Amino acid sequence: MTRPDLASLGRGTSWEGIRAVVGGLGVSGFAAADTLQHLGAEVIALDDGDDDRLGEKATLLEILGVDVRIGPGSTATLPDGVDLVVTSPGWSPSTPILLEAAGRGVPTWGEVELAWRLRGEDAAPWLAVTGTNGKTTTVQMLESILRAEGLNAIAVGNVGTPVLEAVMNPDPFDVLAVELSSYQLHGSSSISAEASVVLNVAPDHLDWHGGIDAYTADKARVYDRTRLACVYNVQDPVTERLVEEADVIEGCRAIGFTLGIPAAGMIGLVDDAIADRAFIAGRVSSAAELGTIHDLARTGEETPAPHIVANALAAAALSRAHGVSARAVRDGLRTFTPDSHRIAQIDRIDDIGYVDDSKATNPHAAQASLQSFEHVVWVAGGLTKGASFDELVIAARDRLRAVILIGADRAVIAEALARHAPDVPVVEVDTGDTDPMDRVVEVAASFARQGDTVLLAPGGASMDQFRNYAARGDSFAAAVHRLRGGS
Repeated sequence: MTRPDLASLGRGTSWEGIRAVVGGLGVSGFAAADTLQHLGAEVIALDDGDDDRLGEKATLLEILGVDVRIGPGSTATLPDGVDLVVTSPGWSPSTPILLEAAGRGVPTWGEVELAWRLRGEDAAPWLAVTGTNGKTTTVQMLESILRAEGLNAIAVGNVGTPVLEAVMNPDPFDVLAVELSSYQLHGSSSISAEASVVLNVAPDHLDWHGGIDAYTADKARVYDRTRLACVYNVQDPVTERLVEEADVIEGCRAIGFTLGIPAAGMIGLVDDAIADRAFIAGRVSSAAELGTIHDLARTGEETPAPHIVANALAAAALSRAHGVSARAVRDGLRTFTPDSHRIAQIDRIDDIGYVDDSKATNPHAAQASLQSFEHVVWVAGGLTKGASFDELVIAARDRLRAVILIGADRAVIAEALARHAPDVPVVEVDTGDTDPMDRVVEVAASFARQGDTVLLAPGGASMDQFRNYAARGDSFAAAVHRLRGGS
């Protein structure tokens, strides 16, 4: 059987005669099915779920002419005569239907790869962001900076708005700030960003990728074919190594960002000032000021946490690679407001702070969060995805007043605490199928002292007990408000 030449297809050509399977009907899967049908392909959408929200999506797609197959067993086998599979970011490479596609020689793309191939002429350049932690904050800072320059820019990708939706928008954008997860990068093979960054690399999603080497290799894909600037984290040598090994477009520069004083070719800090020694003519002997860390006042802390400052430096480097002015960097950081559930102060009761960092879904993120506070009652647990907590506990044990554990994999954290912080009180809260947060907050308050922080920074995913990390954070906040009402 002769396969069609998919490389010749774009947004301006007909996809008639192409039989495409879209795996998973999440936000990106829905966008892929809708777009491919619009282009003329015969589309089969598959999802094992069967809830009401999925049913609504299925009905919409069926009205458009998509063959939708949902419910248990729908993804058990690949339909016959398929020319292309567009896969959900949540489907691991070991998913049987993807292995079947590979065995049949059927190309498999992610939604982001499809979006790249459909950009069209004079398409908006991509400024691409990945890393274990800080991706969403960085792309939102980047969006704020680009808009301060007067550009029609939008943060897309893993941040919420599908890249495909932005690419197919009839009113084109000037530039896209693209957040890319390791899942999305795994399904991408031709993206050529204008500038790209790996913020940091720490063990995460090892169950999906099969190990740290495969996870790191997928992160490294963001640098391949980068055209102007590969941005790396001076404090994380792995990211610099990935730049050194990347296959980039000739003339692309390596740009470091650092919490220290920047060398030539870097952006960093001189006292409280953000200093650019990468994108100015006299960078060998001088620097341009892009603002100060106090421009990040809206992040909620008088002195922003180091990882927040690092995110700002990365966003500044990407925006400067795109040609944005120093003034726009300063103004964009001043107007930036972080997402909820990211080190969000919920309340202060009896001089005890209650902070929601439910978005800290791996040990690296939780460790950064813990290091933002002097004394902490730590609320942790969930689905740990094969990660180790030993390094986190060793780094944070002197800050821990007590630890309250929830979720399916709480024993993983309890064992790390027993090994490295045996004197720290640990309470496991198991409320069965009911929401644990009222009990969690009650127990945490009993350990906290004046000046302490009760910190929800779980270090694990939420889906064992909650719909998502936002629902977990909302539950924690509601429990804190009920504590306030009863105090």
